[in-house]
Amino acid sequence: MCDHCGCGGPVHRHDHDHDHGHSHDHDKDHGHDHGKLIEVQQSILSQNDRFAEQNRGFFRARGLFVANLLSSPGSGKTSLIERTLVDRGRHYGIAVVVGDLETENDANRIRAKGAPAVQITTGTLCHLDAHMVQHALEDLDLGNAKILFLENVGNLVCPASFDLGEQARVVLVSVTEGEDKPLKYAPIFARADVVLINKIDLAEIVGFDREAAITNIRKVAPQARILEISTKTGAGMDAWYAFLEQSIAR
Repeated sequence: MCDHCGCGGPVHRHDHDHDHGHSHDHDKDHGHDHGKLIEVQQSILSQNDRFAEQNRGFFRARGLFVANLLSSPGSGKTSLIERTLVDRGRHYGIAVVVGDLETENDANRIRAKGAPAVQITTGTLCHLDAHMVQHALEDLDLGNAKILFLENVGNLVCPASFDLGEQARVVLVSVTEGEDKPLKYAPIFARADVVLINKIDLAEIVGFDREAAITNIRKVAPQARILEISTKTGAGMDAWYAFLEQSIAR
C-alpha cells in the first residue's frame, strides 16, 4: 500500500511460463529482504520522530492544542470538523491540515465553514508524516487559533506508526463499519486518546451492537475516552466539546 513507510512490504513476482530447473533458497532470500525492510522502516520512523518533536515544540510555543484525527474512509472526520466549526467556531480558533491522496474537496468544505485549511495531497502515500505537516504549516494561517486538527488520510493501518507532533490521537469509527474494527486494526486504536463512535443515529437501522463495540475498544485501548456521537444530528457532541475545552485549558 505504501512504498514510503514500507508497510505494504516488497512485492515479489515470478512471471515464468517454464518449469524451474533449479532450486531457490527462499527462506534465505526472503529473510534478507525482511531485514532490509525493517532497517528502512526504522530509519524512516526515526527521522519522522525528529520532525514530530520539532512540530511539538512549535505547537507548545503557540499554545496550540493539536489533535490527529484518524479513521477509515467515510467514518466522518471532515463532518466532525464541520460540525465543530458550526457549533463552536466562534468560541474556538480552529485551523486544519487535511490529508488525502487526491483533490482539495475536504479542505474546500472546511474553508466554506470559515476555518483556514491547507490540503496535503499525498499521491500514493497512505498517511501523513511529520515533515509533510511541518511544510503545510508554512502555508497555514494560524492567527489566534487554539485548536489545530490534522485530518489524516483515511486508513487504519499506515498512520498508526507516524507521530505528527500531536497532543491527542482521536480515532473515529462509524456504526456502519461494525463492532470488530478495534480488534482487526488494534495498533491504531491502542494508541488512541479518544475513540469517537460516530453515526449513532444509524445504530438501530444497521443493527449495531453498542455493548460489543465498547467492549472491543476497551480490550485494545483501555486508556481511551469513548464518546458516542452523531455529527449529523448533534447527539453526544457536547461531550466532544467538553473534551476540547479541557484540552485547551491544559
